[in-house]
Amino acid sequence: MSSVEDNRLRWIAVTAIAPIAWGSTYVVTRQLLPPDAPLWGGVLRALPAGLIVLLLARRLPRGSWWWRSLVLGVLNVGGFFVLVYIAGQRLPSSLAATLMSTSALCMLLFAWLVLRRRPRAATVTGALIGVLGVVVMFGIGSAPADPWGVAASLGAMVASSLGFVLTVRWGADVPALPMTAWQLIAGSLVLVPVALLVEGAPPELTATSALGFAYVTVVATALAYVAWFTGLRMLSPGVVGVIGLLNPLTGVVLGVLVAGEPFGLPQAVGVGLVVVGVLVGVAPGRRSPGVRRAQRREVLADAPGDSIRPRGVA
Repeated sequence: MSSVEDNRLRWIAVTAIAPIAWGSTYVVTRQLLPPDAPLWGGVLRALPAGLIVLLLARRLPRGSWWWRSLVLGVLNVGGFFVLVYIAGQRLPSSLAATLMSTSALCMLLFAWLVLRRRPRAATVTGALIGVLGVVVMFGIGSAPADPWGVAASLGAMVASSLGFVLTVRWGADVPALPMTAWQLIAGSLVLVPVALLVEGAPPELTATSALGFAYVTVVATALAYVAWFTGLRMLSPGVVGVIGLLNPLTGVVLGVLVAGEPFGLPQAVGVGLVVVGVLVGVAPGRRSPGVRRAQRREVLADAPGDSIRPRGVA
């Protein structure tokens, strides 16, 4: 196996940390976190994580990155959490998960429109197989769907997909650590007034909820977002989007292993389809010029005397 392919597999593994960590939050939220304050939960999850990463990055935005951080923070964190909250209130989790899984295809479309990166056939095929797997895993009930819930779920999917692609376009010269910190902090500050209006005062923490928030802050937010933005720097957005299908897959697997949720033939078939979709979608192909430039930047950053490394994860 060539060194280039070794590096690619390494970045795929790093990127996979994010959806696996995000998928674990379903079980942690149900088992450890207060159920009646999801918006404050988003603030308590994202703001401390952003401050932790900022302490590590030790770099503030400059120039246009003040407003860019706000835009990306709204798309990827603040606005995203609000829309997911609305969708969770109005839709069955099966339908919400299925709609959100189409972000793999949405990222391909935005990468084509915004970055002029035409998707590879293998990546599109993998995304389609993976989305089908999510549909089979969760199923879609026959009850009529709430249109506002559907709109919120699709809005969250579109917002985050656009935000991730804009992160690629704007953030080529910004390391993953400060990129993560700026977005988490900006998104949290946008989320605070919404949480105050909807939920009132922040919830009181117990030992159990403090443990849960510590996990989602450090692992499922700080580490996960750094890994995700690192993947967006080193891999194509389409491949990253397909890797994101590991999110609902992890949720199902941990739900069975930890929470004792039922696991039948539909879940087994769905899991298999998602795994196949991810493997097909990340299969190596001809690298795009943008990916080659990112890899060259990584090599240059490893040279002696360079003080800023593009990697967000060691």
